[in-house]
Amino acid sequence: MSTKRDYYEILGISKDASASEIKKAYRKLAMKHHPDKNKEPDAEEKFKEISEAYAVLSDEGKRAQYDRFGHAGIDNQYSEEDIFRSADFGGFEDILEHIFGGGFGGFGGGFGGFGGSGRTQRGPRRGSDLRYDMDITLKQAAFGDKVNIDVPRAQNCETCGGTGAKPGTEPINCSNCGGSGQVTHARRTPLGNFVTATTCDKCHGKGQTIESPCETCNGSGKVRKTKTIEVNIPKGVETGLRLKMSGEGEAGSPGAPPGDLYIVLHVKPHERFERMGDDIVCEIPISFAQAGLGDSVQVPTLYGDVKMNIKPGTQTHSVLRLKGKGMPHLHGHGQGDQLVKVIVKTPTKLSEEQKKLLKEFDSLGGGSAGSGKGGVFDKFKNAFESVISPEDSPGDSPA
Repeated sequence: MSTKRDYYEILGISKDASASEIKKAYRKLAMKHHPDKNKEPDAEEKFKEISEAYAVLSDEGKRAQYDRFGHAGIDNQYSEEDIFRSADFGGFEDILEHIFGGGFGGFGGGFGGFGGSGRTQRGPRRGSDLRYDMDITLKQAAFGDKVNIDVPRAQNCETCGGTGAKPGTEPINCSNCGGSGQVTHARRTPLGNFVTATTCDKCHGKGQTIESPCETCNGSGKVRKTKTIEVNIPKGVETGLRLKMSGEGEAGSPGAPPGDLYIVLHVKPHERFERMGDDIVCEIPISFAQAGLGDSVQVPTLYGDVKMNIKPGTQTHSVLRLKGKGMPHLHGHGQGDQLVKVIVKTPTKLSEEQKKLLKEFDSLGGGSAGSGKGGVFDKFKNAFESVISPEDSPGDSPA
């Protein structure tokens, strides 16, 4: 009969624990009992026990076999190396980072190696990328534009050429790391031999030190300046679009290329137009008489005012379409449409004549009266032509 402790008990979880709960419990215990972190005499045995429990319970097939047969279904089937190989080392990397406090080059216990994400980059370093958020108008988004922007950025010092050393002198290899920018340490653990690499604290990863700093940049090799850059805004852009300006980011170290500049566009709201994809939406008010009798009205668009016919009997909130008056397609030919929502304005203050005509109109069946010259319709239209106030009238609006 097996004397091993129950795997669920070891990890402190229930038998119906989810995969994420198993992983969370393992990480917590592994960081607590790892021999390099915990110096208690039994830490190594506890760590092996925790790792074995996790290796079995994190594997659906092994867990099912363990739940059915207990340790008898697992014992003697896997070597210690197999147990560790089956663990989820994607999560285990976090534990190693926590224990060793930096990048690690790999380990010699038969596991291959992790790509040390904390390694210091060697050789000339490319400059950093920059982001610039630009506000543009709807008209600029529709027709494109060329805009000059001022971008503050780090540039190579002209005095020292970016080396950071005083003219006539040069940087020298760091005596602490031998010019590599890293200091390595080997550690022996139950999982194998770990080689950790940390940034050199003398040269800060540069691999070189400067004895006579440049007076212009104080040895940094960089100076901060503002550059004016012309940005070409394509037709049909929308909020969130990123424009890449290659080589317009921060300067790299000597011999390395500069970073890039990414311009993120934000189209400002328009007082009259609303964008829906490549279509433009607007509202226009019309009078009760225009809706009932029909009319021809001027409608503002991004391309100027156009005449639009209102059919007799048009209902409020009806949507009419002006083809080709929307936004240009960003990737291709053609453009969207303009959708015009008609809002019928109901009069709130009526004169005695208007009230009389409305009553006469209603008594005739609300539209069955004749439309001849001098009839009720003409009188009705003339009386209600001013139902839209001057400030509500559709007109040109700057985009």
